[in-house]
Amino acid sequence: MEPYDDREARWLSSDELAAWRAVTLLVARLPAALDQQLQRDSYLSVVEYHVLVGLAEAPDRRIRMSVLAALAGLELSRLSHLVKRLERRGLVYREPDPANGRYTLAVLTDEGARCLAAAAPGHVAEVRRLVVDVLAPEDLTAFGAIATTLNERLDECGEDQP
Repeated sequence: MEPYDDREARWLSSDELAAWRAVTLLVARLPAALDQQLQRDSYLSVVEYHVLVGLAEAPDRRIRMSVLAALAGLELSRLSHLVKRLERRGLVYREPDPANGRYTLAVLTDEGARCLAAAAPGHVAEVRRLVVDVLAPEDLTAFGAIATTLNERLDECGEDQP
């Protein structure tokens, strides 16, 4: 890889840099704050919570591991380790995909559904406290639209593919 030529760089303006720094700080701090609440109240990480939500929303509470990895923004190997931990807790189990034995399904257990149901109210309250209730409705709508645009850009660039 050749070094980047400084003369070609489009440096950020002071306003762009301030906005970028605010975004990077938010990206670091918000998941950590949500993780802290979930760990304290439910013994779940944010990623574990999102995996359980993905399973709960899937038909028959089962989904291919590869699809679940994409939903959770994880590499398949990392998801496999996470699911193994959830299996030890009795929250999920794995089974071969009857439609194609080359794939593995993750399945949410009844205990996993109960765990998620118990964790959800506290998590939603924390999301409200940290984000939803501090933004005006039009700002929340704009924030969601901005996040959607950026996620679409990442999809185009292949950055979130496990």
